[in-house]
Amino acid sequence: MGLILTQEETGRHVRMLTHEIRSTLDRHTILNTTLVELGRTLGLEECALWMPSQKGTILRLSHTLHHQPSVGSTIPINLPLVSEVFGSGQAMRIPYTCPLARIRPLVGIYMPPEVVAVRVPLLYLSNFQNEWPDLSVKNYAVMVLILPSNYGRQWREHELELVEVVADQVAVALSHAAILEDSMRAQHKLIEQNIALDSARREAELAIHARNDFLAVMNHEMRTPFHSIIALSSLLLDTALTPEQRVMIETILKSSNLLVTLINDVLDLSKLEDGSLELDIGTFNLHGIVRQVINLVNPIASAKKLSMAAFLAPDLPTHAVGDEKRIMQTMLNIIGNAVKFTKQGIVSVVASIAKPESLAEWRPAEFHPFVSNAHFYLKVQVKDSGCGIQPQDIPQIFTRFIHPRSGSNRGNGSGGLGLAICKRFINLMGGHISIESEGHDKGTIVTFVVKLQKCSNANDSAAHEITSRAQSIHESTHFARHKPLIDTDRTVPSSSQYQRSF
Repeated sequence: MGLILTQEETGRHVRMLTHEIRSTLDRHTILNTTLVELGRTLGLEECALWMPSQKGTILRLSHTLHHQPSVGSTIPINLPLVSEVFGSGQAMRIPYTCPLARIRPLVGIYMPPEVVAVRVPLLYLSNFQNEWPDLSVKNYAVMVLILPSNYGRQWREHELELVEVVADQVAVALSHAAILEDSMRAQHKLIEQNIALDSARREAELAIHARNDFLAVMNHEMRTPFHSIIALSSLLLDTALTPEQRVMIETILKSSNLLVTLINDVLDLSKLEDGSLELDIGTFNLHGIVRQVINLVNPIASAKKLSMAAFLAPDLPTHAVGDEKRIMQTMLNIIGNAVKFTKQGIVSVVASIAKPESLAEWRPAEFHPFVSNAHFYLKVQVKDSGCGIQPQDIPQIFTRFIHPRSGSNRGNGSGGLGLAICKRFINLMGGHISIESEGHDKGTIVTFVVKLQKCSNANDSAAHEITSRAQSIHESTHFARHKPLIDTDRTVPSSSQYQRSF
């Protein structure tokens, strides 16, 4: 009967202690409650908890029932007695003189107290100082319980069982509390991240509004006056002017055209970057735009005493479906650069259909052409005998506002937006661009392909042909002094020791 009553009493105490321990999810409150309730239930003189450090090399006294000044004391974790406690799943008696029991001074003690120690598994690793022990080490805390020293009291078996059960309950409660704290930290961090993201979103929206306002100013407030300057300068050139006045008006006209080109480039690049630029697909005269570009560039070539050679392959369709403006802009930029960076010699332009087998040989890894009966790939190759490009500078040629490090004249002149925009246009049209050069004064070969749709409607072609002829009459009148030079006999060597695709 006495054994049954003892078991019932132990069970009642365990239920009471478990309820008190699990009434909170704050780790420090759990430990303080455990020490207080154990001290009251068992009539302890002292009760304390030793926690492992982050590196797992020492035990630190973290909580005590009475002697708070001792908190913070440390002992090595590799003591034989500590290892013995860690290796036992039961409460074990330890000497009152050992480091684990040295919690309070032993002044005036006539009879040594009974002391037990029990391990507390740390199921969720934490040492209660926002630090984490090594995961490879089994982590335990040690709870030390000291009976009063002056009454000759000894530990009974049911009390030791109570201590062991409470140690297990404390381990479970601590793991729940640690998980909750981590969850709360993660929630607070998520809230902070959401606030930061919301702030970044507002800043991005303000930047977009500022950019849109800037583009509106560029589009109307700046470009419109330049168009007026260009028109008035053109009219002035048709009047009687002295040679000095004509030079000044021509300079104004050239500078205005350059500024308008720069404004257009900025607008195009902005639309390309935000994905709002759409291709203007329509039927156009493919042969006609090649001739137009040659007619536009030929006056500069003639002034520099350069030979211009243009060749249209016999199988190249007269008409095609695509973005005429972007193709012409790309050709004008690339051919214009070839003339710009060539002091003497020849600039040749070859326009043809890129054959599937040639695409397979020339195709870089990031270019995946799709050949069908309704489409074809226009290949334009521009060769010059100019200053050339150093191989290490080629990757930077199509980067906006970047000047090559080697000091190439061609590179220094191309540190703007034109080629960067051309590459974006070509990529947008399902094509690719590459550049070849053997080095300084070795000439340059620029090749690009774009995907065009075959013109299947004969009526559209005929109508567009009438429009093209009308434009050709106007252009031939405007460029009467600069007839296009078509010279297919002169070529630039096609061998290259270096090629880099973009």
